[in-house]
Amino acid sequence: MGKNLQVIGLTKKMLSEAIENNTYWKDELSPMPKGKALWLVSNTRIQDDDYCGVLGFEDDKMISFIFMFPDFANAKDNMPKKVYWMISWWVHKSYKNTVLSTYIYNEAVNLSAKQVLIKSYAENVTTFYEKQPFKVVASRLRHTIFFSLDSSMLIGRFKFLKSFKFILDRIDAVVYSMVRWMNIARFKKNTKELSYDYINQIDNETWDFIEPLCKNDLIHKTKEYVNWQIDNSQYTQTPIATKHPYKALQTGISNNIHIHNLNVIKENKIIGFISYIINFNELNVKYFLVKDQNDYDLCVDALMENFAKVGTKFIFTDDTKLSDNITKRYKTIFTHKVEKKGLAHNETILDFDSLEMLNRDGHFY
Repeated sequence: MGKNLQVIGLTKKMLSEAIENNTYWKDELSPMPKGKALWLVSNTRIQDDDYCGVLGFEDDKMISFIFMFPDFANAKDNMPKKVYWMISWWVHKSYKNTVLSTYIYNEAVNLSAKQVLIKSYAENVTTFYEKQPFKVVASRLRHTIFFSLDSSMLIGRFKFLKSFKFILDRIDAVVYSMVRWMNIARFKKNTKELSYDYINQIDNETWDFIEPLCKNDLIHKTKEYVNWQIDNSQYTQTPIATKHPYKALQTGISNNIHIHNLNVIKENKIIGFISYIINFNELNVKYFLVKDQNDYDLCVDALMENFAKVGTKFIFTDDTKLSDNITKRYKTIFTHKVEKKGLAHNETILDFDSLEMLNRDGHFY
């Protein structure tokens, strides 16, 4: 490692100052999109001295970054407990086999007072976590439901197909159109009785619907918090993406990225709340809440109508019930499932027996 190595614990106050001075958005790679940073510091739950990450630099070059996220979890005594999500852990390829990777990781754990939650982690670090003082607190399937052949994915897996991309795209367009047509026929009749109230901010009526459905979530939900979580300001649209001056380690920049939030209305009554992110061909479900289970299929139909309209080609969710309902009632090409385990540091004391780590908990995509 070089001599001019520096590791910095990044507090909310420091991040706010960095935004004002454009500190981390001058080079080709930034730790997070600037819009994401602005959104992050707008969270009133996070105090100025709370840590939002750990950065490693050699001279002026960023060589490592751990994205941390202060949050509040529900507890037995009804007093929310401060925890830190460890969202991502990146080290430049030149330093993969050095002590820097472990050092910056341990620094993040210590700065969080070992109150750490990890929603999921990459398979290549499984062995590492098996040796660390963490316990599995949640296990779930991550579902990617495809409604097209997705030529980019096929090429990614089978490199030799790159030469046939034009042909694959044509075939994909035909397959996608046929699947879309069949699915529209399935929801069209059911959704005639529905209307959709698209919202940017949750009002009192919407919150009255949401609040009881999130009461037993792992993360403590308030009206202000959910409004912040679904705020579209965290995403940066780049119509000419190739001209954007930097890339970011965190998701938030795209020529087609935004969030839609809607109440599903039947007979002038809210029967469901849905929040989803569009990012190019992906629809990523953030909230899918239904009060009366008799309305569950209808709300799935509402999601599918939105999916068909926005033109995305696959749905991404950790909600097994939602995924199973879609694949049972609608035409799909295939569903990719992978098991994801949620972890907590051994010194993070929460009642994991009565609280669930759900799709919407720690969902900062």
